[in-house]
Amino acid sequence: MKPDDPLLRILACPLDKGPLHLVVPDTPAGKDTEEAPAEAAEALYNPRLHRRYPIIDGIPQLLPDSGRQVSDDEHEELLKRMAT
Repeated sequence: MKPDDPLLRILACPLDKGPLHLVVPDTPAGKDTEEAPAEAAEALYNPRLHRRYPIIDGIPQLLPDSGRQVSDDEHEELLKRMAT
């Protein structure tokens, strides 16, 4: 999914119905990372509820059970990545 994808304007969090933000991996391909694959993968993020929804094979997984609660540290990191 690309940041300018028109689909991003209509996707909403299944819990609070608010907008979601695209989070793209920030590590270059092939570079080792300490993050688990799920954290390094493309996802949609709801900063209001601190929930991250995975994008698998280009398809956003937006069922309430597919979202994962993130820690406060990960939340801060995701906010920084969203700002750039």
